[in-house]
Amino acid sequence: MNYSLAQAGISDVFTTGATTSQSLVDSWNSQWLDLLQNNTNNNIYRTLTNLGIFFAVGTFLFFMLQWLKDVLAGEYSRPISNLIWPFIVVILLNNSGKESILADLTLGVRNFLNTINQQVITSADADQNYQQALSMSVAEEVAGSLLRPCQLLQGDRQSHCLVQAADKTNLLWQEYRNLYGNKFWIDRLDNKVNQIRSRFGSISETSFNTLLGSNIETTIKSFLVSLQYAFQNLIEATMLLVAALGPVALGGSLLPVKGKPVFAWLTAFLSLGIAKISFNILAILTATVILNGPGQDANADPDLMWFMIFLGILAPIVSLALAMGGGIAVFNAINNRTT
Repeated sequence: MNYSLAQAGISDVFTTGATTSQSLVDSWNSQWLDLLQNNTNNNIYRTLTNLGIFFAVGTFLFFMLQWLKDVLAGEYSRPISNLIWPFIVVILLNNSGKESILADLTLGVRNFLNTINQQVITSADADQNYQQALSMSVAEEVAGSLLRPCQLLQGDRQSHCLVQAADKTNLLWQEYRNLYGNKFWIDRLDNKVNQIRSRFGSISETSFNTLLGSNIETTIKSFLVSLQYAFQNLIEATMLLVAALGPVALGGSLLPVKGKPVFAWLTAFLSLGIAKISFNILAILTATVILNGPGQDANADPDLMWFMIFLGILAPIVSLALAMGGGIAVFNAINNRTT
């Protein structure tokens, strides 16, 4: 449901938004394949792999110096075990054919994380609950955007505008009922619209805004809806960027230092996947609370601006903080294990 509330139409709400979201998902999947599969015309990953090989050759000199130092110091067990690591780096950076082992492994991890994320979204009607809570949060503004232009008209033109707005809102309620069934919040919105229509000529702007929200609320909610979709696309783009830099991180991992770049790279990649999953869990849990609370109460008239703020600002911050904290803990554990 990625649309402008101020100019929302029925087709925008139920067709264009869903089509756009699915189109973005397909486009990102295609971009992952284009970048990580060397048999396409996109050779960015191959170029970065060559850069990783260059770093591996350079850092291998430092690795050998440290290895010889350990041998001369009589620490034979550690140098022998360390010889395994250069072979792993060479195998993963090999791109002489049409496929790269590192690219295939990266794509496999991404597909695994996406599978988990999809299972979270589709479990127990979670996706429908989220969509219903989002619809419930913006429905007043959608109805208000249909009725508000009639305030600028007079006489027959206003009456004709109200008839058209009524037809569109009735279609909107019917679409909601087709999607979610007979819900109290849909009837509540229908009653609000009928109240405005019955005394349209005498209703004040304050009363109108109280029933169906003001222009400012419409703009803010539209912005917050865009923010959450921007965050989801940012996570996808950042994961793709981190994936592309995998060969560079692997090539620099022969340096004889405590924290190997490949472990930081892997931790960052997994953390972004966790952030993506965490955001969806937060959104689904909060949406379920709304539906089981005010969504089921015929007498409730909740202000769900907090839900939009939560989705657009707070949930991304919390999910990133959780992922960052978990990633740092995992990275430190790996380093302590390997030293």
